[in-house]
Amino acid sequence: MAAVVAAAADLSLIAYGDVVAGCEQCALSQTRTQVVFGSGSPTAELMFVGEAPGFHEDKQGVPFVGAAGKLLGKLLEGIGMTRDDVYVSNVLKCRPPGNRDPLPEEIQACEGHLFRQIELIQPKLVATLGNFATKLLSGKPAGITQVHGREQQVVLGGNPVTLYPIFHPAAALYTPRMLQVLEEDFRRIPELLGREAAPPPPPAAPLYAPEPAAPVEHPVQLGLF
Repeated sequence: MAAVVAAAADLSLIAYGDVVAGCEQCALSQTRTQVVFGSGSPTAELMFVGEAPGFHEDKQGVPFVGAAGKLLGKLLEGIGMTRDDVYVSNVLKCRPPGNRDPLPEEIQACEGHLFRQIELIQPKLVATLGNFATKLLSGKPAGITQVHGREQQVVLGGNPVTLYPIFHPAAALYTPRMLQVLEEDFRRIPELLGREAAPPPPPAAPLYAPEPAAPVEHPVQLGLF
């Protein structure tokens, strides 16, 4: 039964993706190579929402395939998950020229596509990556620095959803100390999904383990009295 539901959801998402592929609701349709709709499981409990496609995403048609995407994959591995277990999308489905910030009119033109994706996928947890996704889906002006790692209860696509703002993986590429913050926020994801956290991998056995030294017997010092 679960397989049938997944197949139906996949067909619905693919059909909507085909519609969005021809979108011309904003000027980005004139400069994009292609629409970057999203990728992953159509029945994912966990959905990531980023800002917009970059250079590599625009060329390949898949979100998060550059350096930030590789880091996202490693962060997921750290909690026992893979890209196949989640769904990944962006606020904008087309790359802004020069990777500039999304404009308000572009977000307004594109947000309906994202809300429809959320409605079709029905995730339990939506992790917003960075400011633009967090502000749009929370409906609040607070930036990611203030709210990262703090879950919020919202209604998206007509369904109650836990919103979990975290920093965009690209932040760790430019500021290495951010990697620890990201790892800490990611470690809470299994808990928010109601799952047990994946156990850490066992430490690798050393290639050579020296035999323990034999105990040295010390002479007993007698008391003087």
